[in-house]
Amino acid sequence: MNIIKVFSIISALLLSIALFSQDKMANNIDNSNIALSGFSPVSYLDLGLAQIGSKNFKSQYKGLYYFFTSEEQKATFDQSPERYLPQYGGYCAFGAYVGAKFRVDPNKFLIKDGKYYLYLANVELDALQLWLAENDHKKLMSTADKNWQKLRVSYN
Repeated sequence: MNIIKVFSIISALLLSIALFSQDKMANNIDNSNIALSGFSPVSYLDLGLAQIGSKNFKSQYKGLYYFFTSEEQKATFDQSPERYLPQYGGYCAFGAYVGAKFRVDPNKFLIKDGKYYLYLANVELDALQLWLAENDHKKLMSTADKNWQKLRVSYN
C-alpha cells in the first residue's frame, strides 16, 4: 500500500511538472512568470496603449502575473481575464505565422477584432510592418493559428 501512495505522489508531481513546463512553453515569460514584460493587458485592449503596469496592481492568472496601471484595470482584468490575454501567448504574431517563437517589443502591437497581437521589432526586422504589408489579416491569422498548435507545446 505504501508503494501505491508513493507511486501516486510521484505521478502527480511529474504531471504537475509537465503541465508547468507546457505553460512555460506556451507563454512568452522569463523565470519571474511576469506576463507581457510587465505591460498592462487592459491598456492594450481597452485604451490602445502600451503602458507599463505597477507591481502595486497585479493579478495572478494560470500561474502568470499581470501588472496594471490602476486598481480599476486590475478589477477589469479579474472579471474576465481570458478576454485580456495576448494572442499566441505573448509571442510575436508574425513569428507564429512563419512557424517560430520570437520575443516581442511590447510597444509593437496591433488590435484587431477585439484581440491584440504583439510583434518583434529590432534593428533588422519590424514584424508589425511585415504583417501589415501582407494586407491579409485573415490569411495570416489562419496560418499563425495552425502553426501555434505545434509551437505552444515546443521550445520553438
